Amino acid sequence: MLSNIFYLILVASVIAGLPGYPPTPIVWRDVDYTGSGEVFHLMDIYLPGEAEPPYPVIIGIYGSAFMANNLKGAAWNVLGEPLLEEGFAFIAVNHRSSRDAIFPAQINDIKAAVRFLRAKAGQYQLDTSFIGITGYSSGGHLAAMAGTTAGISEYTVNGVTVDIDGSVGKYAGFSSRVHAVVNWYGPTDFLIMDSCGSSMVHNATDSPESLLVGGPIQENPEMCALTNPITYIDSHDPPFLIIHGDADELVPWCQSHVLNEALRAAGVRSEFILVPGAGHGTGLESYKNNMAEFFRSEYLRIKAL
Repeated sequence: MLSNIFYLILVASVIAGLPGYPPTPIVWRDVDYTGSGEVFHLMDIYLPGEAEPPYPVIIGIYGSAFMANNLKGAAWNVLGEPLLEEGFAFIAVNHRSSRDAIFPAQINDIKAAVRFLRAKAGQYQLDTSFIGITGYSSGGHLAAMAGTTAGISEYTVNGVTVDIDGSVGKYAGFSSRVHAVVNWYGPTDFLIMDSCGSSMVHNATDSPESLLVGGPIQENPEMCALTNPITYIDSHDPPFLIIHGDADELVPWCQSHVLNEALRAAGVRSEFILVPGAGHGTGLESYKNNMAEFFRSEYLRIKAL
């Protein structure tokens, strides 16, 4: 009896050879990247149906207002296909929700996923000399956090300390650094969201951001600073592409503006695309090509070094 993976390879080969059918990805589903056995620590690994391994890596993170722990399929549906077509492996990752644990659990999980992929690169035919990361909405926030916190473990603001890198998973000896970031309309500075165009009251005690930090955001400025990717920026951070609609009323575009300005001020390469008329996850479909081209150019730049 064929194993699941050989069955998938066989099916992919047959379908890809039929006229009019695009190459079919090879997929490992529900890979436990920590060994916890929990749904929030599962990932799906998609490999291109053509091109030669090993494959450079893009991690994709779903948006859920930090409230879902099992939407990796949505990350694939929203972000995966154009990246697979560019020859990247696409890794759709679950993480703990704010109901499971408050911050920094979410970024701890993403960093554990990066370390796992480096540890298992040979098994999954991955070229981890390049790992990009992308996400939308709350997933964009986590992608940005992964980009600006490389090499940072514990961090303290006004006496409040969090362990950003964390000890989740079995591969602490591997780096959690990423090489490029695409942030789709993610929140950045929680404390200014209500003052720059949001129709949602983010200062409410039950807002997504308040639930993430463990209390009303305006009463927890230290935790808000610790969740802010700007806090950790330095000149060694990877390049960013930031995409946001100017009609987004849930996460106002000021969030991407302040992140872009801070990155550029620190000497980090950053491009901000403000899309006229686009809302929160709407009107942005054509910009997936910008994402794919950005990651491809960064991959080629690194390979040329």
